[in-house]
Parts: sequence; structure tokens; C-alpha cells
Amino acid sequence: MDVDDETATTTTATHDENGQLWGIAVNDLDFSYPGIDGAPIPGSEPLIKGMNLHLKPGSCCLLLGANGAGKTTLLKIMGGKHMVPREKVLILGREAFYDTSLTSSGDLSYIGGNWQRDVAFAGYNIPLAGDFPASKMLDGIKGVDPARKKRIIDALDVDVEWRMHQVSDGQRRRVQLAWGLMHEFKVLLLDEITVDLDVLGRAELMKFLRQECEERQCTILYATHIFDGLEKFASHVAFVAGGKLQFCKEMESIPSLKSRKPGALLKEVEIWLREDARLRPRKKKTVRKSLEQARNNGWGEGRLGSTLAKGEELRNGISQIKNASNAVMRC
Repeated sequence: MDVDDETATTTTATHDENGQLWGIAVNDLDFSYPGIDGAPIPGSEPLIKGMNLHLKPGSCCLLLGANGAGKTTLLKIMGGKHMVPREKVLILGREAFYDTSLTSSGDLSYIGGNWQRDVAFAGYNIPLAGDFPASKMLDGIKGVDPARKKRIIDALDVDVEWRMHQVSDGQRRRVQLAWGLMHEFKVLLLDEITVDLDVLGRAELMKFLRQECEERQCTILYATHIFDGLEKFASHVAFVAGGKLQFCKEMESIPSLKSRKPGALLKEVEIWLREDARLRPRKKKTVRKSLEQARNNGWGEGRLGSTLAKGEELRNGISQIKNASNAVMRC
């Protein structure tokens, strides 16, 4: 697969060749997740490598790739959830991490994952629930146009009387989407947000989002593994493999997708994924023979599995770390 640079300009570009502001501009980005001590793990390869992605307002772009390709990480970076060097990730010409007004104003909206939380000593991914109606959450969003609010609730078929501790996963997802779409965003980042929706719910959501792009010229980037009915939704397709952007093309420029025939996207993506799997190098398993001790920033989530309780002697003969609840073992 060849890298397509049709949307790329200079490495710090904020405008296209016609002087129009990019909706999304990622400029030669490299990114590695830090270890628990805040520094990149020595010898680790960057998860995102030389990423360049530029989308104009009015674009509905599908972000596609295999599991582990870096899609979610890229979306979170664009959503301002990870610190990156300045001018590497620009949303509407503003820096995603450093300009918090992007999200506080509603210009940038990121919807991904589930409404879940971790509870100390209880478990991970506990559904976020409470004995209150959906209306309490949706009515709590200030500055929303009543007509837009009704349109979103109708499109997602949300019953505002749903009790949030009694809803199904799909119903909870509908409320999550309604909550995230209330403000008139200019850039919307979506990460696998239709996995719990039924066929009708997905169809109505895609119809609503397409109208948003056409009527308000907003930019949407949507990562998904579900391709039913997306041929008519997308204006662009971006394919990521191994942390690198392989191409970003308009649908009309891909021969097999030009007609937007139902089912064509699934067949084409399968070809891309099989080629990616064929070219992907097989990693050899490596086993570290020694344990390292590292310290995080002092925060501990309250699980003995990930933090070490106070004590003078730790496992495997490592000692002399007194009262160190923030010391962790890395192997």
C-alpha cells in the first residue's frame, strides 16, 4: 500500500492551498505512550509514526485499520487527551492539547469508549449508572438550542424518562451520544460508538451526522469496524497500519467505492486488512530476565495488583523501599 499525500502540505500547515483553515491537521506526528514513571519505555517503538492527516471542513472521514493500528490513540490525541509537541496536532488551527477552549466551547467533541469507571478494590469498567432519568443529564447541558435538542433525541430515539441504572448497554449508548452531540460542534471525533446500537439506531445516527457535515460544514472523523451502510455516509477514507497513515482518499477516487454500492466498503477493507496482515512483520516473543522498579507520579488507584503496599521488603528480594505505595514492578 502506498502512502497518499494528497491531503498533506507543510509540516505545520494550518490552511490548505486555497487559504481555507483545515478542520483537522496532523503534522508529522510521532507518539509513544509513557511508562508508569512518565517516561517512554526504553527501546519501545513509537505507536504513531510520521503521521500526516489533513481534512477540510465538510469532510466525513472513516478512520480504518486493524486492531492495534493506532486509531484510538490518534483520536485521543486529536481530542486533547495526550500531550504532544506544539503544532503537531491542530484542530481548527488551534492546538488540541494546549487550547482547552476547543472542548469547553463545544467546537471540538470527542465521543468514544463507554460510560464506565474504575472502582477501587472492586473492579474495572463498572458501568456509570445512577437512579436518575436521562433527562437530568440532557437538561443539564447549558446553551443548547431546543430545536436541536429535540432533533437529536428524536434521531436517537431516546426516552428521557429512562432510569440510567436500569437501561441496557444500547440505551446507555444512545444517551451518551445525545449528550455528546448537543452542542453545535465544528469537529467531531467518534471512536467505535455504534457497537451497541441496533440497525435502525445506526442508520438514523449516520443520517444525522451526514446532514451535520452538509449543512454546517463540520468535520467528522469516525473510527469503526462496522461498515454496513457507510458507503453513502463517508466522503473520505483514511487507512492506518502499524501506526502510519497508508492513505487518505476521497471515496470517488477509489474505483471499487466510486459507485457507493452497498457492501463494497466491507469487501475493499477486507482486501486492505489482508494485505496489511501479510506485510506485517512477525514479532518474536522476548522475556525480560530481571525486574525493574519504577515510580509513578505519586498517584495510586488503590489496587494491590498495580501498586505495592507499604513495606520494607518487596518481592523477589528487592528491598529498602519504605512506605512506597507508588512503587511498581515492571517486568
